[in-house]
Amino acid sequence: MMTGGEMVMECLLAQGAHIGFGVPGESYLAVLDAMHDRDFRFVNARHEGGAAFMAEAWAKLTGQVGLCFVTRGPGATNAAIGVHSAMQASTPMILFVGQVGSDMKGREAFQELDYRAVFGSMAKWAVEIEDARRIPEIIARAYSVATRGRPGPVVIALPEDILRAEVDASPVPALPHVEAAPDPADIARIAALLEQAERPILLAGGAGWSDASRHDLKHLAERLDLPVVVSFRRQDLIDNTSHCYAGDAGVGMTPATANLLREADVILAINARFGEMTTDGYTLLRVPSPDQTLIHSHAADSELGKVYAADLTLHAGPNRMIAALKDMNLSDSDARSAWRKQARSGVEAVLDTRAQPSPVDMVEVCAHLREVLPDDAILTNGAGNFAVWPSRHIPVGGARRLLAPQSGAMGYGIPAAIAASIEAPNRRVICFAGDGDFQMTGMELATAAQEGATPIILVLDNQTYGTIRMHQERTYPARVSGTDLKNPDFAAFAQSCGLFGRRVTQTADFASAFADACNSGTAAVLHLDIATEALTPGQTISQMRAAAQK
Repeated sequence: MMTGGEMVMECLLAQGAHIGFGVPGESYLAVLDAMHDRDFRFVNARHEGGAAFMAEAWAKLTGQVGLCFVTRGPGATNAAIGVHSAMQASTPMILFVGQVGSDMKGREAFQELDYRAVFGSMAKWAVEIEDARRIPEIIARAYSVATRGRPGPVVIALPEDILRAEVDASPVPALPHVEAAPDPADIARIAALLEQAERPILLAGGAGWSDASRHDLKHLAERLDLPVVVSFRRQDLIDNTSHCYAGDAGVGMTPATANLLREADVILAINARFGEMTTDGYTLLRVPSPDQTLIHSHAADSELGKVYAADLTLHAGPNRMIAALKDMNLSDSDARSAWRKQARSGVEAVLDTRAQPSPVDMVEVCAHLREVLPDDAILTNGAGNFAVWPSRHIPVGGARRLLAPQSGAMGYGIPAAIAASIEAPNRRVICFAGDGDFQMTGMELATAAQEGATPIILVLDNQTYGTIRMHQERTYPARVSGTDLKNPDFAAFAQSCGLFGRRVTQTADFASAFADACNSGTAAVLHLDIATEALTPGQTISQMRAAAQK
């Protein structure tokens, strides 16, 4: 016999779990107590939103199910941002939430919530355990739901009395992952369509790709001379230095990438969802029947025909799909080769961005990082205009990974970097954060210090919510309202946590500051002034740039 809390932990260990992220709460003390005697690492975050981001990023990096533990009510609602991010990114994750005792339910007890109602539209499955004997069944099912088809988050509510109850049950062993495979006849049809194409595009996206499939995707594209566009914040699906990499279809996609998708005669979409970002607001492909010949494969049959009626649909996971395609042969084609070269030229043009009129020039910063970052570096970022630097100016793919929020959630980068550093302590982890973005989850620097994580965080400080200011200036010219920021000294904050911190006020100082951060042995914050010497309260970004160029 064991308690429900002990059974929860035994079931997680049986599934192969060894780490979870969370904030402690009295509603699940029995689970915390069960962790004490088991080989399980609990990363104690400072905020449930940060903990949920950590679990999601850890899952994205490892391909395993991320685990997050939070208390009832406010703890659960704080963690909701991570659940939403996991759903948008198709990341397998389980959020365990404490719940009031069963005898108090329905009375609006202290911090009581109906988690099925709260998370029902946000997660793949939301469930409350009402019988301790069903803990093994529900946790095993949660792993299955989180990983099958299109991966995503599951929320499990744990009433306090269920966790204290004694139960005689056995954990369910982990089951092998099952992935749908394409029909060989459909693979032959794909070959025929690509053979006839002069302007084909391979659009890759989604979650669940193995390292081997990422490698095979690159070699398939290079052998067939196919340009590859990736969906929003999936740049690390293919080595960006490959001559076939043609950019990302995401927020603020370049005109060159948009034109590729618009002008393609055949689009082979592998595991990509046709969301607003990938389609530039559903303008690049006509709804519901595109002008381009569309071939769409996805791990989840629910994604097929969801927006577009494809000419050929295949219910297949990305790994089985790439395995079926990797031996495909096409005839040499001058037209296809010229198209691929045109596609690549758009990516190379981005790297030729001119110097920026700011105290610290991010063009030079990224050029330096391209030279010194190891091939297996991990880059993270939150949401904001600053994210263009890691996503477009520093190649990822191969062994180098990018962890970024498909949900567009601010504050994601710092928790993601901490989780990545915990999982891969021997790899260099770099986080790009805006000044507003940093202040969403900057308190997690204390978590980094406590856990010995060593990411280097670059804070791009322009004293404004830059993305919102950009839209504001376009829509309401000369009427700046609510987007100025008066910021703290981010480097001093890092130092107060016992970490390395330095303010960088000119481009020439960045290289030495970065080297010192790398050698510090702790997490580090480099506070980069990118507009503070030119931008005054109420001044528009365009006015600042004009003044700087005089």
